[in-house]
Parts: sequence; C-alpha cells; structure tokens
Amino acid sequence: MAQTLGDALTDLSRPRINRSPSPLLALAMPWLVIALGSLSPYWPLVASAPVVPPLGFMALIAWQQARPGLLPVWAGLPLGLFDDLFSGQPMGSALLLWSLAMIALDTIELRTPWRNFLSTWAVAVAMIAAYLVLTLLIATHGAGRTLPTVLIPQLVLSLLLYPLVARLVAAADRLRLVQLRQI
Repeated sequence: MAQTLGDALTDLSRPRINRSPSPLLALAMPWLVIALGSLSPYWPLVASAPVVPPLGFMALIAWQQARPGLLPVWAGLPLGLFDDLFSGQPMGSALLLWSLAMIALDTIELRTPWRNFLSTWAVAVAMIAAYLVLTLLIATHGAGRTLPTVLIPQLVLSLLLYPLVARLVAAADRLRLVQLRQI
C-alpha cells in the first residue's frame, strides 16, 4: 500500500528506544524555513509589477499559527532584519512590520485559543493584506504616488498560496520532530 509523505513523517516521529528528536533541528527548523522564504525575491522572475508573494512573512504567520509559542515574540526583529537585507524594501520596514505582526498574532492567540481553518485563514488574509499595503506605503513614501491596485496580483496570489505555505510549514514541523538515533 502506498504511504503518503505525512504518514511516513508521522511514523518517523513516533517514540522508539534509543531515538529522540534533535534539539538543534527542533530549534533551527522554523528559523531556516522563514529565512528561505525571505530569499524568494532572488527567484529568476522578471515582472514590471510586484507578483512574488512575501513567502517569508507567510511562513512566519504559518509557524506562529501552527505552533504558537515555538517562536518568541521578539523573533520578528531578527527575521525582519534578514528579510530587509534581501527584499529590496527600505531598511527597517520588515523589521517593524514583522515585529508588529508577531505581537498581533500573540495577542490574537491569547484572546482566542480555539481556532478552525476559516478563522486561521481569515487572520492570515488580514495580516498579509495589511503587510502588503503597508510595505507599499513605506516603499513609496517619498517617491510619489503609487496606486494600490498595483498590489492586486500579488495580493490574490498570496491569499491563494497561503494554505499551501501552511501545509509546507506543517510538513517541516513534522520533519523537525523526526526521531534520530542517540549515541
């Protein structure tokens, strides 16, 4: 019988004798996944308008919603700084917006600990839309007026891809807890 990737990862994460999750892998996996998402502006894609979704920010939201408390609230600061280095946005914009997003997600988690897919997706939609609009405002602050309609393709693509990003983060979360042999 064919076994799916999720079933295979679940089998690997079951407790066994002389096996336990790697503490380094368990701590580093969320940071690495978000950092790899922040490198998406370097994809070979030529466009006259922004179309690549903010995958690093989407991964940050997905990790915070999948495992609230795994990343500390201050994680938005270094991860936003890393995104600022590679995104082409003015320095400090992602640093500020990611930190505010982490605070907002933590507050939402404290207020409503119960969730379903629809509420999780609605929070992610609101956060992504606000992030894209605010980055447009910050990027064009002194350079003239840009219509927000430029963001529509990027926004639509981001909102449609978020469930896929959340699934990839869930797979990375299962991989993070794979049982490895202890010596």
